[in-house]
Amino acid sequence: MSSPRRILIVDDQPDLRKLIRMTLELGDFDLHEAMDGAAALRQAVALRPDLVLLDVMMPGELNGYQVCERIKQDPALAGTLVVMLTARGQAGDIGAGQQAGADGYLVKPFSPFELIERVESMLDAV
Repeated sequence: MSSPRRILIVDDQPDLRKLIRMTLELGDFDLHEAMDGAAALRQAVALRPDLVLLDVMMPGELNGYQVCERIKQDPALAGTLVVMLTARGQAGDIGAGQQAGADGYLVKPFSPFELIERVESMLDAV
């Protein structure tokens, strides 16, 4: 049996992290959490997740786009999938995510079904 896929959930809102965790606990995933960009980068380097669910707007020195860029520029993390989570779904926001190297985009509020379906289909494709 293969080991569970590792997912890093990054959002500054504890309630949203909890909701995402509860949704993904239905699948066979090894779940980890970070509450800001700096913690997300540290954990990404330490954990080498298969996928990062990454909030765009977070407090601190790094926003989601910057974290995504750094993950994608790190050769050790190059294969990590990044899905941006944001309340801002305008074309410019999606374009900024694509420019940062994001593999996917989910606009808040999203349904738990939509979340797990997107995560599973992206992980199954690699």
